[in-house]
This record gives sequence, structure tokens and C-alpha cells, in this order.
Amino acid sequence: MDDPSEDALFMMISELNDSDDTFVVVQPDEDEPVWFASVAVLDKGGHEIVRRDASRHEHEVTTATSINDIARDLTIWMAARHFPARPTRQVTDFSNTTYLFRPRCSRD
Repeated sequence: MDDPSEDALFMMISELNDSDDTFVVVQPDEDEPVWFASVAVLDKGGHEIVRRDASRHEHEVTTATSINDIARDLTIWMAARHFPARPTRQVTDFSNTTYLFRPRCSRD
């Protein structure tokens, strides 16, 4: 999956079980990805979520029970990460731009 949606993450996490599909890892399709997120089923119930981004010196391990919350939180976290297949975002600085407006006249 090039850029997993919240729904796709929800479905992947929903299909996890404690016998044969115990975890899922999401990372860029690169030889040496700088970030990854994983979700694993816990024996006592719930899920362990690991988020790691070496470029930002982030490593967070949490637990949660709501698949909805996990999928939403991962979607938000991954939105700030680089995907090779995703176009680079361009930010334009409009601070030195002059805007000319022509007032509209209304006649009664």
C-alpha cells in the first residue's frame, strides 16, 4: 500500500489475532526506512502500538483497546512522515506579495 488510509489501517488492525496474524508494520517502501509504525495484539487484550522515526529522534510505545482510535492516531502520525510515492508538499511564502483589490460598487 503506497499511502494507507485510516479505513485501510482499521481493516488491517481488525484482522489481527493472537494465533497467526499477530502484528502489522507500516513503513515506507525503502531499503533503509527512517520511520515505521507497528501494531501488535497483546496476550491480555488490546494492542501495543510502536511509532519510531529516527529522523526526528522519536520512539513511542503505547497500548490501546479501540481499533478506531489506533487507526485515527496512526493516520495523523503518518501524515507528517515522508512516503516515497507521495508528492513532496510545497509551501509558498506569501509574506512579500502585494495584493490588489478592486472594490465592488453596489448601486441601489
